Amino acid sequence: MSQSAEVREEHEETGSLDVELEELAPFHDIDRPWKPESIRVTTKSFSLRNMLDAMAENSLDLAPDFQRLQVWKAVQKAQLIESILLQIPLPAFYFAEDEEGTLRVVDGVQRLSTIRDFVHGGEDGRGGFRLDGLEYIADVTGLRFADLPPVWQRRVYNTQITANVIDPSTPTPVMYDIFRRINTGGTPLNAQEIRHCMSQPRSRAFLKRLTQLQEFDSATGGVLRNQRRMIDREVALRFCAFATDGPGGYLEPMDEFLWSVTEKIDDPDALDDHGLDELADRFALGLRNAYAIFGSHSFRKWPLDVDRLLPFNRALFESWTVVVSQVPEADILANADEIRIHARQAMTEDTEYIAAVTASTGDRRRVGLRFDRAAELIEDAVGAH
Repeated sequence: MSQSAEVREEHEETGSLDVELEELAPFHDIDRPWKPESIRVTTKSFSLRNMLDAMAENSLDLAPDFQRLQVWKAVQKAQLIESILLQIPLPAFYFAEDEEGTLRVVDGVQRLSTIRDFVHGGEDGRGGFRLDGLEYIADVTGLRFADLPPVWQRRVYNTQITANVIDPSTPTPVMYDIFRRINTGGTPLNAQEIRHCMSQPRSRAFLKRLTQLQEFDSATGGVLRNQRRMIDREVALRFCAFATDGPGGYLEPMDEFLWSVTEKIDDPDALDDHGLDELADRFALGLRNAYAIFGSHSFRKWPLDVDRLLPFNRALFESWTVVVSQVPEADILANADEIRIHARQAMTEDTEYIAAVTASTGDRRRVGLRFDRAAELIEDAVGAH
């Protein structure tokens, strides 16, 4: 699936996301074509008991807040368990191993989550769901794991799966491209979902913290509250990237730029806890200031001849939150009307600015232009008083 198709799918799911067409771009620091010695993927076999134990010990990371994947219906879950009981081989899984030996699930999160929930879910320890909607094994219909005869329980535990494990020595750009290539079935992972799989708990927790701020929900109009494609985490990460490196530090492609700041957040030596707190405070200020200017139209195109609420726009989000996060709140409140009027004029008449927030938004020149325009509008209003 092309990225433009992914964006359209996101737009259809939320109903309020602007369609930004981007071409996928490779990381700069990767030799193409790939050198075979850079690709280190081994095939291993595990029993489901091994997998369940690893999940319980947190040595198998399912990225638990990966909301998009929690979409199977009860009958789909039951039929997966039925396939295991029928000894139908499961499709291969993909794991990425880190330096500490922890395995991150790249492909197979939903299947493993379903198996874990069936065996260990439920507060009473009897399993998380009953087997309903089965097609072939009628005598276990309605049963939970603890209710199954021992022979069936052993069959679940002893089922062997095949996993392709990406070695930790594989360079990040190569691993990133492998992630893209293998996620071709169903709904492929988008760029932020891939970063989520590849990242450490520190950055995951921080981005989640940012998107749970009341200021975030208010400024975005709640449009990102229930979507499943991690767009909320992506826009928060975009703020972090431009707030720490500035638009002048941006190098194409956007995916590589966002991955670099993900690694920085994951590394306490690069960005300590105090630095994260300061970044979170600045994010909240940027959101408050943007909302003070634009209200419910924050991060949406708002030309002078349009009063209806247009879709949420990521390029507007990243530029306006970063720029206004550098301005005292009192200055924004005092000049909000003037800033808003001139910003709407730019969204109506400035064709270069309109293009910079509409298409090829990862182009370095367009990134710089939209940040410069926002900064000029703020300076003209605040500096004149």
